[in-house]
Amino acid sequence: MPKRRLPSVIFLLAFITSLTLANPADSVFPQIQIKVKQNVYALEYANTFELRSQGLMHREEMCGSCGMLFNFKQSRQAGMWMKNTLIPLDVAFIRADGKITDIKAMQPHDLSTTASSEQVLYAWEMNQGWFAQNAIQVGDTVVIPSK
Repeated sequence: MPKRRLPSVIFLLAFITSLTLANPADSVFPQIQIKVKQNVYALEYANTFELRSQGLMHREEMCGSCGMLFNFKQSRQAGMWMKNTLIPLDVAFIRADGKITDIKAMQPHDLSTTASSEQVLYAWEMNQGWFAQNAIQVGDTVVIPSK
């Protein structure tokens, strides 16, 4: 193959490869049902490192009742950021006993860390304003099944 064709072939192979890679927004998350104030909510469940890393990135919209529960596997001072996240979200940080410690707003593409004020086991993300609209607040208890 002549040397001048090599860059074209490399570019073509890179382009074809990029078309075949899965879109990160197409990750399949297991579902979990949680309960707060007698209401049950079905959420996507980020229960592995890979799923927690993906989170809600690259999504252009989310249904009004959709959200995601992140399980950190061990209680810790947790932090969330909005890299590659296109929609405004609220995050509720939740201790191992189910108590909500914080509810904080996060803006799209914000690379600063939104941190919990206490050691938490979970973070629950919903569309911005959803927690207030559903009268869920700091101090409420979330019942999360062991999975």
